[in-house]
Amino acid sequence: MKHKHHIKAKAILLVQLLFIGAFGAAWAALSPTQRQQMQAEIRGVPPLTDVPFVNRNPAVVTPLYDEPQVVSDEQLLQVLTKVLPHFSRERLKPNFVEHALRIWGSEVTFDDPQVLSGPEMTEFLLDSGRYAASWGDAATPVLEANDGGVHVRWGIDTTTSVHHDHMLACLAEAGVGLDRPVFTTARRTNLQQILSEALRDLRPDERETEWSVMGFVLYLMPQQTTSWHNSEGRRITLDMLADRLMRGHRKKGVCLGTHRIYSLMAMLRLDDEFGGSQTLSPATRSSILHFLSGARDLMIASQEADGSWPPNWYDGDRAAEKSDPSEPFYRRVIATGHHLEWLAIAPRELHPPQDVIRRAAEWMIRNTLETSQDVIAANYTYYSHAGNALALWRGTSPSEFWKKSHEVSANPSGQSD
Repeated sequence: MKHKHHIKAKAILLVQLLFIGAFGAAWAALSPTQRQQMQAEIRGVPPLTDVPFVNRNPAVVTPLYDEPQVVSDEQLLQVLTKVLPHFSRERLKPNFVEHALRIWGSEVTFDDPQVLSGPEMTEFLLDSGRYAASWGDAATPVLEANDGGVHVRWGIDTTTSVHHDHMLACLAEAGVGLDRPVFTTARRTNLQQILSEALRDLRPDERETEWSVMGFVLYLMPQQTTSWHNSEGRRITLDMLADRLMRGHRKKGVCLGTHRIYSLMAMLRLDDEFGGSQTLSPATRSSILHFLSGARDLMIASQEADGSWPPNWYDGDRAAEKSDPSEPFYRRVIATGHHLEWLAIAPRELHPPQDVIRRAAEWMIRNTLETSQDVIAANYTYYSHAGNALALWRGTSPSEFWKKSHEVSANPSGQSD
């Protein structure tokens, strides 16, 4: 009898060992995201997100025009030369890197080793080791791993990302896919977990949603995802986010109220391309078009004689009388560069007269070329939008134009070796 019990115990132990081995092998085969999903279910906490990420790469909102009368090849090359990511690698500001990355892309390279390449900028943002090499081991990392994913530290501190979900949006605009490795001080994961955490973390009534919306729609609208739940269990929809961007006075919002215009225009374009005009409701589409048309009319009425838009462009024909004579110069750079940027991806029916666009571009080009490099370096984030906008008006991107122009200069005859 004792012998039978001994055999049974050994059999049970063998089964248990086989089970543990099989479980261990299965666990090892899971991706970091799948492991955390399983942990959430076991612990009874909200999972990373209820969105299945079928689409792995962000969409691209392409420019619609190629208009040399807005900016010539020579002018564009001169402007882009002034907004190269020529940053010191010591105490590198995440905000500057994010702005440079969104316009130059994650794959751009330069002959000058002092200029940061796309891969180098991407690694700085997504590898805590690279960040520590720039700021020192005592610096608080920007990437903070938690049970829900990876949180990006943000605020007014120069060591952080400045706006909520700004890093995510810039990575999306730079073409970085969700499988891109991310290295926190706690673990290796991927960009999907930054997106997952952002989706869970979103509160529709928070102060800034412009960048959250941009990051979300570039990854989600191509797979026609229109809703999800945040960590509080609240259902979030694209219609809700569009309404949030249109709520309140036009002066409210990031960068003089211009970023929400760009995000709304991107939503319309993506809805046209991927949603068959169905990822947004007809009522929401109509509201967005009305909002953007209103912005266009205010821009026409507020444009200065020199072609620039004032910081209070939203005051329309009363902008001049309500202007602040002590305003910093860069605020006109913000308004003019950002408006040119969204108009470059907008359909003709949302445009002001062509002369309005041309005069704004002339002012932006003149201001950029006449401003010293030191001043542009200190205000890089604002001038980066100008460089991107002018490239878009030539139907290209800064990196594509830079590569093409330097290939031509290296081989002016057009002959192969």
